[in-house]
Amino acid sequence: MTLSTTKRIGGLALAATLFVSACGGSSATQAPAATDAPADNMGLAASLTGAGASFPEPIYLEWIGKFAEVEPDVTINYQGIGSSGGREQFIAQQVDFAGSDAFMKDEEITAALEARPCEAVLHIPTVFGGVAIAYNEPGLEGLILDGETIANIALGNITNFNDPAIAALNPGVELPDQAITWVHRSDGSGTTSIFTTYLTDVSADWAAGPGKGSEVEWPTGIGGDQNDGVASAIQQQPGGIGYVSYEFAVESGLNVASVVNADGNAIAPSSESVSEAALTVDVPEDFRFAILGVGGNGYPIAGATWILAYTCGMEPAKADALKAWLTWGLTEGDSLVKELNYAPLPDELQTRVLTQIEKINSEG
Repeated sequence: MTLSTTKRIGGLALAATLFVSACGGSSATQAPAATDAPADNMGLAASLTGAGASFPEPIYLEWIGKFAEVEPDVTINYQGIGSSGGREQFIAQQVDFAGSDAFMKDEEITAALEARPCEAVLHIPTVFGGVAIAYNEPGLEGLILDGETIANIALGNITNFNDPAIAALNPGVELPDQAITWVHRSDGSGTTSIFTTYLTDVSADWAAGPGKGSEVEWPTGIGGDQNDGVASAIQQQPGGIGYVSYEFAVESGLNVASVVNADGNAIAPSSESVSEAALTVDVPEDFRFAILGVGGNGYPIAGATWILAYTCGMEPAKADALKAWLTWGLTEGDSLVKELNYAPLPDELQTRVLTQIEKINSEG
């Protein structure tokens, strides 16, 4: 991996309480290995397994590590295998919870509730993040792109950094005569869902072509597995450019473009600009939403990431542990969010989400 697990969790010694692998496949048959939790004196003793999105993996690992200091007899294993793989394992009843950067489609919820007849599948937003347009051209900093131009790069219509469309957005900048290599996700990905949902909203050509989803047919480019795989491919490819979660772009030291938002403002991705984008969302009761049409000082390619859980069928100890971890993460752990270049939930939304967390296993 480009981003080592040791680096992400700040060197905490968690061998007895945490096992994380971020290099699994997206097959629904590969579930994380569970471990037996020892007895404790704090009322919580459980072993939880989860899998899914790599986008929030760094913050989840931090939360898991810090929570282990609070509740040492709760073991949480999370595999960052990609959102699609997480949803598959969740539906197949192979994990206690899943992580996904794309909310479940109606048909996926139906399949999940057929596998475990509960009242509902819960979508629990945890953090917001930006999807950065990262590129490998060391002499070019401060690049500005807009949605139409990004779509044309991904469609294969723009093939060089000195293309007139890019030059028009960067007046006075000496653009290199460097061929572009587009880099995209090769696995089913919530990051892809956020990115292609944005492109479908801003580009008629993209909407009429590949469209949106966790997996699309890419007209051009090379693929990388998970966010760290895309970041690594961009680093290794002269003229490489692609989309990756902002946190991974920062850790990889890649240049990122500012993107023109709905108000015509060129905004760079950051925790602050993603927070501005999050404030524009009217979040529905089921917590399934996309961030579109961002203006002001908001970064326009942004989205939430969710933990998926059931309202029934969990062992009580596991349900209590999952609720405690998520509640801790959203309250005590929110100080870590900006450090890792995510954006925390706005206060009003956080209050709503804490109520949603209490619905985990509420049917028993």
